[in-house]
Amino acid sequence: MAPAQELPPETEAGRTRVTVVGSGNWGSVAAKLIASNTLRLPSFHDEVRMWVFEEILPSGEKLTDVINSTNENVKYLPGIKLGHNVVAIPDLENAVKDANMLVFVTPHQFVEGICKRLVGKVKEGVEAISLIKGMEVKMEGPCMISSLISEQLGINCCVLMGANIANEIAVEKFSEATVGYRENREIAEKWVTLFSTPYFMVSPVQDVEGVELCGTLKNVVAIAAGFVDGLEMGNNTKAAIMRIGLREMKAFSKLLFPSVKDTTFFESCGVADLITTCLGGRNRKVAEAFAKNGGKRSFDELEAEMLQGQKLQGVSTARELYEVLSHRGWLELFPLFATVHEICTGHLPPSAIVEYSEHKPNFSLAQGSAQYY
Repeated sequence: MAPAQELPPETEAGRTRVTVVGSGNWGSVAAKLIASNTLRLPSFHDEVRMWVFEEILPSGEKLTDVINSTNENVKYLPGIKLGHNVVAIPDLENAVKDANMLVFVTPHQFVEGICKRLVGKVKEGVEAISLIKGMEVKMEGPCMISSLISEQLGINCCVLMGANIANEIAVEKFSEATVGYRENREIAEKWVTLFSTPYFMVSPVQDVEGVELCGTLKNVVAIAAGFVDGLEMGNNTKAAIMRIGLREMKAFSKLLFPSVKDTTFFESCGVADLITTCLGGRNRKVAEAFAKNGGKRSFDELEAEMLQGQKLQGVSTARELYEVLSHRGWLELFPLFATVHEICTGHLPPSAIVEYSEHKPNFSLAQGSAQYY
């Protein structure tokens, strides 16, 4: 494999080039999925570029050099070969150069900064997809990550969400995902083709906001499920928390975007993603440790200790969600969401997850809100 800095010239005009913007656990798995397909699909260039935030490993080697020499992301996806056509590139501008399709898969808090660096650097007519679960909260209100990418770069952005624990997909265990799109079914089908494998089944749904909000909000519910596990409350309690969480996910999504479809919650991005994240995701895992320690160790401390550089999304999403609920006067409508944030910040003990979440929402706070429950 050529060194990352020596990018090959354009040799096959008309073929689609793909760049993955991000190289964590899920980003590396996404690159593996895509690389397996670009090799067999004649309409795509074989090479898949993967932008890597450069890190120096304990050995003193650069992460990009190790990925390119071993074909393995030894820090975030050890033991898995990515495909010989994956090239790790530490320079963001170089990584996206000439790309026709951009796959964004970084922690959501870094997206705005990345997009600012890419303004004027991406190819005209490029298509994007976000695998990122989270939202940005601005003065004018919440902004979904796909909208942020679209607005900052002036490009169309679909989303891919689903019951996708990365390490399971990395070893080719069967999984499903949902591509959310706005109007262009043809580009949605192209994304489906790019990601689909015999073990990774992808379906398109015309509901970007619904698909993306499912992927975002389920991480908050997973934090609640982790509290239940840490306090050893049992499976009945956990099932109740998941049901309440799904109800609040649906209600919040439809209050924010009335166009969100009820059927979206029954796709992989909805109930399936909620189930798998509450059973086995990193948010549940760290929240369990938080509850076992009685809330005496911070999430930042536990994240650093338990995730080897990976980032939690649920705690920051809970904070952003709380800001939206507070600003709009909706806190009493969403007792589970509000309680998760208050536990995370130490204002309530972990045991409050049951005491407060069982409260019936106050529908009088938002006109017409009862129809969403």
